[in-house]
Amino acid sequence: MARPREFDETAAVESAMQAFWDRGYEATSTQDLCRATGLGRSSVYNAFTSKRALFRRALAHYTTRELGKRKAILDGPGTAAERLTAVLDTVIEAGLGNRGCLVVNTLAELGLPNDEVGAALRSDTAQNLAMFAECAREGVLDGSLRDGLDPADVAEFLLSTISGLRVMGRRGSSREALHTVADLALSAILAH
Repeated sequence: MARPREFDETAAVESAMQAFWDRGYEATSTQDLCRATGLGRSSVYNAFTSKRALFRRALAHYTTRELGKRKAILDGPGTAAERLTAVLDTVIEAGLGNRGCLVVNTLAELGLPNDEVGAALRSDTAQNLAMFAECAREGVLDGSLRDGLDPADVAEFLLSTISGLRVMGRRGSSREALHTVADLALSAILAH
């Protein structure tokens, strides 16, 4: 009879996520994961089977959390322009002096691998694009975004802007520089 697990699996995934986020996938060793989770090597492998499998779990944990936060803002009150501004403000505040975004960092490190990690990255992108496109549609209808904008184009533009802001934050850009870029991006889509 197998012994029951004596650790909090969610907490272990969170700790592993932090380790991967700090160092990247390749630079995070099994020993780093053991230290981060407080688990022994055999427990890590028994619970998660491999470093890659634990990374997939950590990435899923991160994207679920981040998508939930973004959805709450985009589904919230206010015009579409106000909600999009709030998303960019949140990205800026979260990214100051930070390690960037785990998704953006992973894309920069690994590209889009043809495996479950790549599928998770594609899914995250698709969900973000769908949320931004819906908000852009609403913005054209509520008059807060320029008339005639293609929602899919706006969604790609916003996701690219956010990725750029995350990289700027990672390289240590100031709050003012980040807001300047966000303001320029918004000026391209806001109704005048």
